[in-house]
Amino acid sequence: MKMELIQPFINAADAVLLQGLQSPIEIGDLSMEEEAYRRKGVAAMVQLTGDIEGRVIFDLAPKTAASIASQFAGTELPESDSLVREAVCELANQIIGNAVATLNDQGFHFRVHPPELHTSEHGPKSTADTEALVLCFDTSRGSVFMNIALRYHASMQQAAAGNGA
Repeated sequence: MKMELIQPFINAADAVLLQGLQSPIEIGDLSMEEEAYRRKGVAAMVQLTGDIEGRVIFDLAPKTAASIASQFAGTELPESDSLVREAVCELANQIIGNAVATLNDQGFHFRVHPPELHTSEHGPKSTADTEALVLCFDTSRGSVFMNIALRYHASMQQAAAGNGA
C-alpha cells in the first residue's frame, strides 16, 4: 500500500481527534492485517470508489465509543445509546472529509460513500492487491482503531506501470 494514500488519513485522524477531544493523541500500534477484519466494538465503514478504491473502518471499544460520544455531545451517554453509534459515524465522516480534501488537492477523483455501521463480527479480508493497514490512536478516552484497505483503481495502476512508476 502506498504511503501517499495512507498519510492523509493518518493526518486527518490525528487532527480531528486532537480537536474533538482536546487532549494529546499518540499513534500506538501499526500493523498489516492479512486475516479477515475482526470488529472490536462500535465500527463505521466508509467505502471509496474511483481513482482510489477500498474502505476505511473506524472501530472503538464500546466504552471508548461512549466516552468519545459523550465528549462530543457534552453530556454522559450510555454505551447502548444510538447517539454513540451516530457519533462514531460522524467521527468517520470528519476524518474521511479531511483526508479526501487532501487527496482531491493532489488530483485524485473518487466517490466517498456515506459511513455505515459495521455490525458483523468479521469484515472484509485483505487481498493480494489490497493490503489492510491497522493503526491505533491512543487517546485520553481510549483507543481508536483505523483499518485502511485502499488501492489505486486498476486503470491508474496500468497508467503508472506504463510510465515506469
